[in-house]
Amino acid sequence: MKTTYKSYGRELLFMMSFVMIMASSSAQEWYKKPEGVNTRWTSFENPEGEKGAGGKENKGAKGHAYDQVNAGETVTLLDVEGAGIIHRIWLTINARNPEMLRSLRMDMYWDGEEKPAVSVPLGDFFGVGLGRRVKFENDLFSDPEGRSFNCFIPMPFKSGARIAITNESEKDLLLLFYDINFVKLDEAGEDLLYFHAYWNREPQGALGKDYEILPKVLGTGRFLGTNIGVITDPVYEDTWWGEGEVKMYLDGDRDLPTLIGTGTEDYIGSAWEQGTFANRFQGSLIVDKEKGLYTFYRYHIPDPVYFYEDIQVTIQRMGGAQKEKVIQLLEKGAELIPVTAGDAPNQISLLDQDPPLDIHDEDFPPGWTNFYRKDDWSSTAYFYLDKPVSHLPELQVVEKRTEKLQDTK
Repeated sequence: MKTTYKSYGRELLFMMSFVMIMASSSAQEWYKKPEGVNTRWTSFENPEGEKGAGGKENKGAKGHAYDQVNAGETVTLLDVEGAGIIHRIWLTINARNPEMLRSLRMDMYWDGEEKPAVSVPLGDFFGVGLGRRVKFENDLFSDPEGRSFNCFIPMPFKSGARIAITNESEKDLLLLFYDINFVKLDEAGEDLLYFHAYWNREPQGALGKDYEILPKVLGTGRFLGTNIGVITDPVYEDTWWGEGEVKMYLDGDRDLPTLIGTGTEDYIGSAWEQGTFANRFQGSLIVDKEKGLYTFYRYHIPDPVYFYEDIQVTIQRMGGAQKEKVIQLLEKGAELIPVTAGDAPNQISLLDQDPPLDIHDEDFPPGWTNFYRKDDWSSTAYFYLDKPVSHLPELQVVEKRTEKLQDTK
């Protein structure tokens, strides 16, 4: 594997960068020895990842396998200079409740920048929303037995990398084990893309306003995908919440997106509501209808999403039910806006009607009614960008991240 990148035009930039980053996982590279590439691990047994410096404590007999992260403290997991690619991050902690998993903040910095490219609650970063852990495996993340955190996303850097975890809870974390596996390169090319992640939560957004998975990002890059958590509002009772369509605004799109889906469960490759499943690039890990808890993911690895100027990703907060049920919800005070009504082939688009139809009108069609609603949405978006920092807002404060999470335990 060569350690330099060649530019073959904008159209090929992303594919070349990603292929080079992923080269170590390609079967044809397994039997080749690249030049200028040195394997390193960092852990508490060798925090600097130095050659011939592992296991110094306790005369090499497992002297420092874990460490404690007290409330308010930050621990550095990786701090290296030079070029390289992170290939795997593994860690585990003793306190894996939703409050702690949302209170631990993971930050990643590239090339000496002061602003992190990644600043995400620990639990949500590792592939499961709502600060939860379940057994699963996909191409980007895994948790074999519900007790660990694995990430396999390649993360390149040119002149340095730093990864830190901060305990923003009021409780000490007694046990943190980790290792980060990376390679050091003699040099890295100019065209590589930096890994970024953005976390968001809106407990109750404005009715009819789409939820932002990823606010507008300026630059050139690739959207890798997202994992999402939903806590449904009890005012909508047991009605279906997942009619919302994913929208991706690319390269100057304003009012209307270039890419759009057909429904929430459709976006993750399922249909007609969703149960639990975990596939390589799409899954639905938590489905708890009694508590109104749902987590799901979609990763655009075989179906890449590139952008050349900017990108924004949203999803509609929309559900549906039979007309009679929607009327009942309205009479009980639920906030909602009907958007389509009627069963196929007689469905009508209500927002195109002038004057608009009221659900109590005689002409309002019977059957299924889709409607805007308010639920608690949170998400982690993963993407590559042609620069080590973005202008995205800082991570929300811990109080907002953990609000009402006691309901999810």
